[in-house]
Parts: sequence; C-alpha cells; structure tokens
Amino acid sequence: MLPEILPRPAPIGNDEYRARRQALMASLPAGSAVLLPGAALVTRSRDSEFPFRQDSDFHYLTGFPEPDALLVLLPGRAEGESVLFCQDRDPALEAWTGIRLGAEGAVREHGVDQAFGNAERDERLEALLDGRRALYLLLANNEALVLADELRGRLAGRVRRGARPPEAFADIAPLLHAQRQVKSEAELALMRHAAEVSARAHVRAMQAARPGLAEYQLQAELEHEFRWQGGSGPAYASIVGGGANACVLHYIENAARLRDGDLVLIDAGGEFDLYAGDITRTFPINGRFDGAQRSLYELVLGVQERAVDAVRPGATLAEIHDLVVYGLTEGLIGLGLLEGEVQARIEDDSYRRFYLHSTSHWLGLDVHDVGTYRRDGEPLPLEPGMVLTIEPGLYVPADDDIPEAFRGIGIRIEDDVAVTATGHEVLSAGVPKRVAEIEALMARK
Repeated sequence: MLPEILPRPAPIGNDEYRARRQALMASLPAGSAVLLPGAALVTRSRDSEFPFRQDSDFHYLTGFPEPDALLVLLPGRAEGESVLFCQDRDPALEAWTGIRLGAEGAVREHGVDQAFGNAERDERLEALLDGRRALYLLLANNEALVLADELRGRLAGRVRRGARPPEAFADIAPLLHAQRQVKSEAELALMRHAAEVSARAHVRAMQAARPGLAEYQLQAELEHEFRWQGGSGPAYASIVGGGANACVLHYIENAARLRDGDLVLIDAGGEFDLYAGDITRTFPINGRFDGAQRSLYELVLGVQERAVDAVRPGATLAEIHDLVVYGLTEGLIGLGLLEGEVQARIEDDSYRRFYLHSTSHWLGLDVHDVGTYRRDGEPLPLEPGMVLTIEPGLYVPADDDIPEAFRGIGIRIEDDVAVTATGHEVLSAGVPKRVAEIEALMARK
C-alpha cells in the first residue's frame, strides 16, 4: 500500500504578494525606487544546470518562479508601482526547457502592475529610474550593484539633456528582512506543512534504521518522503551521521556504515513552496539506548524542552541560549565530563569543548532565515509570527581524558517553533524525541 499523501496547504495568493510590496514601499523615503534581481540558472557541469530555485527575497515579493527576472518598485508611479522584467517568449527554446510566462503571463498570473520582456529592459529602466533620488537594492548582491552602477552611469551621461540619475544607493536588506522576519498566517500554514513532512521523514528513517545500512540509505528514506509529499526536496544538505560522525556539525558525506551500538544523528528538513523545515533527532541504530548514551541524551533533551518552554513574546534568543548553556554545563559536571562550579566553567568557556554552536536561528524561506538578532545593540525580543529553531547539542571528542563510555557520542535535538500571542507552537512535534517514544517507535519495524 502506498504511503499517505498529506493535503496541501493553500499557496500564497497574489493579494498577499501585493500587500508585501506595498508595505515595503510605504517604508521608503519619498522619491525612492527598489531594484531587485531574481535568481539565474547555475551550471552544474558542462551544459546541465542545477534545479532552479528562485531567490528568496525576490520570491517573497513576487512569487514569480522563472530565472533571469528583475523587479522594480516605483512608489507613487501612476502607470503602476510594480514593474517586472522577465524572459521573453521563445517557442523554439520553450520546446526544450518549458513554457515561459512572458510579460502578459506575469501580469495575469502574478498580479504585478506591468511587465516587459528582458529585450526591453535596458531602455525602459533608464526611463523608469530617471528622477528617482534614492535607489534601494541589496548591497550584498553584486549583480544588483553592477546593474545599478550601469544605469546611473547611463543617466549621468544624459544630464545635459535633463536626465536626473539617482543620487545615492541604499540597502533594502534591513527593511525587507525585518518584514520577512514576522510570518503571515499563510506562511505559517506552509511552514507547518514543511515541518509535518519533515517530521514524517524522520519517523520513516527511524523505522528503517538497522545495523549494516549505510548513512546514505537513511538519507534516501528522508528525501523520498520530501518528494512524495510534493516538496522540492531537502531544504539543505541532509546530515546523517552515525557514531562519531555525529560530532562533525555539518557532516554531509553520509557514506559510512551504521554500526550496532552506535547512535545516528539526522539533521534534515524538506522544502515546500520554498519554505524550510529543519529538524534534528538522534537515536540508537539498534533501537535501544545504552547507559552512557541515555544519560547524555536525557541531559540534552531536558535542556531542549526547557528552552522550548521559554519561547514566548518578549523573550530573547540570548536569554534562551544562556539557559541552555547553564543547563548543559551543569549536566556535564554531573556526568563527570567537566569539573568545578557551573558559572566558572561557563566563564572560562570550558563547556565549548562539548557545545560549539548557538541554540537558535530564524527559519523561513531560508533555513538560516534573514532577520537581525539585535536591535539598538540589545537582543531582539520575540514577537508573534517569528519562527525559530531550538537545537542544543553535545559532541564528545574521543580523547584520552574522556571517560571511555562517552567518547565519540554526538547528540543534537532540534525543533521548529513559532512564537504565538500566548507562547509558542512546536511545528515539528510529529516526530518523537523522548527515549521511551523513540524506542517504542523503532520496535515497530
């Protein structure tokens, strides 16, 4: 019997994309314009390309799915404030690579005010930006900078004929990324789905695991579920690390054999309508935790659950991280992996031998999503609609001064958490993380 297919959430509609553009333009000074390129195809080898994925910022403002597009926002322009340039229709090329929307299709399907083919881009851009005082773009995007410089240069060459080139370039990233940081209800629905699909994939990997399989075979189970449920695939390179490979934070070789008696750490999430899931679970390959594994796992789990409980409006990621560091350090001392007083081991960074990373990151269209972590030098308070991960871990080196039972054990537990008006919602609750639940699930193979 084929696996269940989950119902798809509604896609984000043109009204929301339009509202996003309007909100961004409302935050700009008078006389400004925005120039935002989409993504291009990237060569994989010779004449084949990687699967196309739209630039996240461009997608957020348009939903337009084709490469080599450009969005121009022109607040107050009577003929239309949003102008899209896109690939021209070309029946000969479309027979090879698929139907293009073209300018008419872009207006019809994606609700921009005007659209033109790329063949008209250079000529029309000069007219559109003539007289705009400030040009907002992503200053970290080299393509945008080159295009903006070229346009300003061409307009500067026509000053004697009345042209008025932009006086300054400004970074749109702080405004756009602050807007992206708080998710709408439609975005949260997509993220719930991405997390649910990701959770099912982790359950599937747990049930498939057994000694003698290769790490990549569990990866195949995960990524089959992502695609089966209509996702585009993994949101990032899947991590499947058995034994000591779990101590390599970004281990992606996934080539080793899974050994009886070891744990395996899986950090993987599916992408759905460009929104990312991001879940980590660690479990015994043979289905049963041994004594040292259980002790270390219960330590990480207890700290992770307290950190999740701390997510609420007004809390900060810095506070949550401090809670995690204190709890892990206290537990490491209790297990004999550190010695002395908790605060002393925090202040001298001794704990960082075992815990090397932060506790959280933003989640959304990017797995490490955009948005600041501080405002005016202070940690940013959480607010409803923000989505983050909670992912403490411990990674014990196989050094001679470490008790033998703990050597080479790596454990991370990660959930996707949305901030709500009254607290939080764990989007990834569909995959177990308590010892008894994991062992019971794996016993039902």
